[in-house]
Amino acid sequence: MKLLEHCIIPDWPAPVNVKTLQTTRVGGISSAPYDTLNLGDHVGDAPMSVARNRMLLNTLLPSEPVWLNQVHGTVVAKADMAGCLPQADACIARHRDAVCVVMTADCLPVLLCDKQGSVVGAAHAGWKGLAAGVIQAAVQVMEVAPQNLMAWMGPAISQQAFEVGDEIRTLFVEADAKTAGAFIAGQPGKWFADIYALARLRLNELGITRIYGGGYCTYRERERFFSYRRDGATGRMGTFIWLE
Repeated sequence: MKLLEHCIIPDWPAPVNVKTLQTTRVGGISSAPYDTLNLGDHVGDAPMSVARNRMLLNTLLPSEPVWLNQVHGTVVAKADMAGCLPQADACIARHRDAVCVVMTADCLPVLLCDKQGSVVGAAHAGWKGLAAGVIQAAVQVMEVAPQNLMAWMGPAISQQAFEVGDEIRTLFVEADAKTAGAFIAGQPGKWFADIYALARLRLNELGITRIYGGGYCTYRERERFFSYRRDGATGRMGTFIWLE
């Protein structure tokens, strides 16, 4: 299918019944600046375009995903029993064909599954979510020993493009001195933050060492990814996981 050609299939040793999909900005019908596969219905795109894009995507999925109203928090929804548009920044599923999704455009999407293929999860891990503990919250709700979990990190902004202020670095370093290594000094009062490294530290702290993905840059890869920091008005990509 043409749309599938534009998507990323996560490369990680997940059990065969764990299915995943990462969209890019390509393959839909939205007009600039949301061109073309915008999945976000909260960013100013024409509602009919978003609906059509989601319909195109649904041909690749076993059921309608549990779309979240993301607020950079730590609430975890359960796709097996979620109602319409829960306010949450992570989602888990234990039942077959229940689809978890998080939407991003610079923030880091993190997928989780256990090695038995009995539970899956997705977390919207921007710097606010990482600092607040969204990954820890998702792991807790999954109710699996962290040593049995693995993670895949999807497209996010790279360190070279992610400048933050003193207050953000201080927030992380005061909570965990090891995070100091994830920041490179820039102009006075500014730092370049490695969101992938911050997520790895969070995962390692939990006991999750099987970590895959990373290495993308939503900001620099303009033709492939949406980036809020680069463009302001832009679309959203989706990171999906479910059990087959």
